[in-house]
Amino acid sequence: MYNDQSRLHALLQATIERLCQRYKLTLSLAICLCLGLPAHAKYVSPALTAPILNTDLANSPKTSPAKKSVIIGHTTHEIPSQPPSTEQSQLAVSSADASNLVAFSPAQSELGEPSLYALLDAEFAADRDDNKRALTIYKQQSFKQDATAVFERALSLSLRNESVEDSLRFAKTWQDQNPDHVPAWFYVAHLALRAHDYELAGATLNRILSYDPRADLSEILIGIYPNTDEDKRELLAALQPIDSEQNASLSVLKAGLLYQFDEPEVAIVHIDRALARQPDYVPFITLKADILRKTKPSAAVLDYINQARLRNPDSKSLYLYEIRYLLDLRQSEQAWQLLLDAHGRFADDDEITLLAALVSLDVEEYASADQLLNILAKNPAYLDQAYYYLGISAERQQRFEQAKYYLNGVMQEDLVLEARRKVVSFELLNDDVDGAIATLEKLRKDFSIFAPDSFVMQADILWQQNEPEEALRLLTRASRKYPNNEMLLFARAQLLDDKDDYIVKRTLLNHLQTLDPTNLAYQLSYAQLLLANERSSKQGLALATAIIQIRYDDPRYDNELHLQALNVLAANALANEDYQQVIDYLQTPYDVFPTLRSGTLLLRAYQGLGDNEKVEALLAELQERFSFGQRNVNDRIQLY
Repeated sequence: MYNDQSRLHALLQATIERLCQRYKLTLSLAICLCLGLPAHAKYVSPALTAPILNTDLANSPKTSPAKKSVIIGHTTHEIPSQPPSTEQSQLAVSSADASNLVAFSPAQSELGEPSLYALLDAEFAADRDDNKRALTIYKQQSFKQDATAVFERALSLSLRNESVEDSLRFAKTWQDQNPDHVPAWFYVAHLALRAHDYELAGATLNRILSYDPRADLSEILIGIYPNTDEDKRELLAALQPIDSEQNASLSVLKAGLLYQFDEPEVAIVHIDRALARQPDYVPFITLKADILRKTKPSAAVLDYINQARLRNPDSKSLYLYEIRYLLDLRQSEQAWQLLLDAHGRFADDDEITLLAALVSLDVEEYASADQLLNILAKNPAYLDQAYYYLGISAERQQRFEQAKYYLNGVMQEDLVLEARRKVVSFELLNDDVDGAIATLEKLRKDFSIFAPDSFVMQADILWQQNEPEEALRLLTRASRKYPNNEMLLFARAQLLDDKDDYIVKRTLLNHLQTLDPTNLAYQLSYAQLLLANERSSKQGLALATAIIQIRYDDPRYDNELHLQALNVLAANALANEDYQQVIDYLQTPYDVFPTLRSGTLLLRAYQGLGDNEKVEALLAELQERFSFGQRNVNDRIQLY
């Protein structure tokens, strides 16, 4: 019996030690269980059955052997009734006590090496998703002697089941207990950065670089970049005292932070240090180019990127960076030529091919665009994009039937709505109203997700055909089918008359504003309703004025909505016969971006002032630009 137990212990020890090195404890447990437990289960430590074992009851001399078997439950073998050894008593952990175990304690190191049975117990708990128990045992065992693998397993479980702060606290405590374990420094530094403890992160990074100035910090820095300016400043303050002259990773991190805080002159010093170590590393090159764009003329930046690209001719990223920079500079011809060069070098790269086709469209090189897009269409993954842009190319060449063919072939969900919208426009240009409606009905049938959009477009067509009642009935039916769709509700509200349908329209707009209180389009429509019924409505004026006061650099700014708000205010001023105010609102916007609605309001304002010269000039411009006064489809679309 003693020899059998010794052999089992040796087998368990050898198997777990080997597989622990590869972080495959679960597999080791399965092997140990299959090889050891069936034949020798009665010699296994009570720690293995701890989750359901009441130690005092199981070891009581008054408890019958049969009762002990029921209590143990995890094996059909009976646990010997003699009192457990001192070692076994230390290892056994009952489920009742599990929640009261100390999470981790350096004092555990006095107990010698980690217990194999406790580790098996912890792994069984993890396998049963009892992560709290598994973590408690692993953390305890990690503070014993020679327990590096146990610590790493405990930390892995902690990261999956606890907060970053808890993981950092555990790692820091273990590292303090094992101050010479260098990998633990890296763990602590990474977790401190993730937990935004930049003081600890800075101290730990400084310790790492004092040990090895050229240590690879790339793994530490993955996924730790702060999101807020405050955190970025704290991180930069923590990194500034650290000597990073010989460490490329840290130099780049400093350079990136300094660049974001608009300190390009200092940032360039740090990025140059990184490039001195890794001169052809593309992310470093592109970061330097970004910094140079703040300090050097565009010609110098282009020269730098061009030289770097020539040194790294197989770098697709450098080609794309230079091309996009040229496009930012509106040098489309140069970008197109470089794209053709890139396409020749990366002939099988679909991303390059698509970008080359798009820039070809931009510079009106339609033959080149069509050739590239037809190449792209041979790849099923790019077929829909190729068809969509072939349709755009045909449209720009006024080959409308060909454009309809390609756009009707687009089936990719994020492109199909816009493709069918264009097809509808082509049908309307040919006065084929039935064809336009048929296209929308087919869209509803093929893509139910776009049914609300198709109903709104169909209502728009009916309105253009002077059938507002039918358009309203269509939207009312659609709203019953999709009662919570804001697009349908808003389109229906827009078709209602501001005065005759005041109560219904106000109810709809109030409901929409309740659904989305920040939606400026709803607010503007409500302002227009109020002003149409009360010219001096303070709420209506306030809502429209607030929209025109939104600055262009505000994320809420919308150029079209801004112009619509100006039109609402101008129409109200015109109703109040304040003609000069109409001109003040609209003359400059009309000069920059003329629309039929703005032009009509201006025309009436100049008529009110009796400025016949302005009236004649503006009327002629409107007739030439918008075919003003003619009942054609384009007028009705733009006026709507």
